[in-house]
Amino acid sequence: MRAWVMRRKGRRRREWRRMAIHHASFLLDVDGAEGDVSAALVRRRLERGDFFWLDLHDPSPEQLDLLRDPFGLHPLAVEDAEHFGQRPKLEVFDDFVFLVAYGAGGRHGALVEVHCFLSGRWLITVHRTDCPAFEELRRATVEGRAPAPGPALALHRVVDALADSFFPELARLDDQIDRLEDGVLREPDEKQLQQVFRLKRRLVQWRKVITPERDLFARLAAGVVEIPGMTSDVERYYRDVYDHLIRISDLVDSYRDLLTGAMDVYLSTVSNRLNEIMKRLTIVATVFLPLMFIVGFFGMNFGWMVRHMTGFWPFFWLALVAEVAIVLVMLLWFRRRRWI
Repeated sequence: MRAWVMRRKGRRRREWRRMAIHHASFLLDVDGAEGDVSAALVRRRLERGDFFWLDLHDPSPEQLDLLRDPFGLHPLAVEDAEHFGQRPKLEVFDDFVFLVAYGAGGRHGALVEVHCFLSGRWLITVHRTDCPAFEELRRATVEGRAPAPGPALALHRVVDALADSFFPELARLDDQIDRLEDGVLREPDEKQLQQVFRLKRRLVQWRKVITPERDLFARLAAGVVEIPGMTSDVERYYRDVYDHLIRISDLVDSYRDLLTGAMDVYLSTVSNRLNEIMKRLTIVATVFLPLMFIVGFFGMNFGWMVRHMTGFWPFFWLALVAEVAIVLVMLLWFRRRRWI
């Protein structure tokens, strides 16, 4: 498990620290200093009053207890932190807000659910799965390439990284759909149909979280919901996240339409191939039908035929000429009708 802490010294200088928490927790700051991550350490940060960010990756029960003490979060908020699979939402408590947001970048484009707790003095993020979106954010912060944020800006950087994590996955999805469409047109098979269903299922999962998250950030961008450190200038940053979510939502809908079109092309191609096979079989059966009639006709013992045609060869040449003539006439007729 990993955790990051951002410290603020005064109003001008802010220092971010990364804490990597496994069974034995430790803290790694920009100077390479190490320390144990514990409730006592969190209490010292809280007493100092410096703003910090604590990121909990797959937290243990002991680490979740930090939310109860020393942070003292509301029991309902702690319960939400323990249960994943929630709809994107924003809840306002007395001295902090609780936000559920999603990113992408898990295995096979899986969603990453992140629970965020924000007050004027700290930001806590909790997630069970790896969150690649945080890696670049952490690196940029430790290297000093990211501006020093306040509470609302710190939350913005987290949710902006989560929203932007969808774009690389959508780019890969776009390439997959292009290859899928080319394969369906060239040589359709059942594997392609299975891939269409897998990709559509992924897009449906994304759409279930993108749509409510887009509506949530529309409220934040409009200033309907107050969060710690929110100003009119900060609202512009949240409008940028809202614009990203609109674009993601539009791309998801577009890719769903493309996959639906690819599935229709696959079914149409398979149906056309089946119709072509049936047409050829029908032509063969139609050609052989009069031939079978001729064979059956000459196989009957008519008195006049026996009296006027003796021996094998007269029957053979008459039947052969009749069969060839009928086949040629039928093929010419099929050709003229453009059936073959």
